[in-house]
Amino acid sequence: MTEIPEHLLKRAQAAREKAATSGKDTTPGGEGAVADPRIPQHLLDRSKAARVGGATGAVAVIDRPTAVAESASQFAGPLGTGPGGQTQRLLTVVKSGSIQDVKAVPIDKVHTWPHLLAIEFVAALACTAFLFIFSWFVNAPLLQAANFNQTPNPSKAPWYFLGLQELLTMFHPMIAGVTIPGVGIIGLMLAPFLDRNTSIKPEDRKFITSMFTVFLMFWAVLVIIGSFFRGPGFNFTFPWRDGIFFDL
Repeated sequence: MTEIPEHLLKRAQAAREKAATSGKDTTPGGEGAVADPRIPQHLLDRSKAARVGGATGAVAVIDRPTAVAESASQFAGPLGTGPGGQTQRLLTVVKSGSIQDVKAVPIDKVHTWPHLLAIEFVAALACTAFLFIFSWFVNAPLLQAANFNQTPNPSKAPWYFLGLQELLTMFHPMIAGVTIPGVGIIGLMLAPFLDRNTSIKPEDRKFITSMFTVFLMFWAVLVIIGSFFRGPGFNFTFPWRDGIFFDL
């Protein structure tokens, strides 16, 4: 037999207590009971059968489809509704807690000041100190105005343009002066879009690290060759045999 809901048991207990004080049995299904329209009839019949079975020591068995059909026929409204057309709902007990599961995601971010700007300021001071010490030991005077009647041999561009001057000895001016530098500049411009990894570890950004290393070493080798391995007529020479044709 299906267990009777707890709220109906409490209601029946309250009715018994009221009947005990008034001397009249008004429990659901009892003698002289006043039918509560809020309690379905099949539950009243089940309670009454349970009381009779408990008094006689027998087990009461109720034909549920018949009881449900009889109780449903007493109400005006569709099947599944209570008295007055009220919908019957089955509730359950759940543990107390928040109905929203909020998960905080840690964000690996810091403020620009003082974390970033302090590091950049220290780096700027270090670069300034290095340039100051380097200029102390390396002579870099301003020479006289250029004389087109007396061209120096070899005639070399400043060190930051020696890479392009070295390329001119190997390729056509269109390729050496426009195509190769343009490809390098465009590649550096597209680097942030080709690699969107936010990690600052070199092992996590192998592609972009390799790309920048190749670009840096390519121009560094060209500048070194143009500075120390080019002699009169901009011909290839060995510095340990013919000397260095570059003003330091």
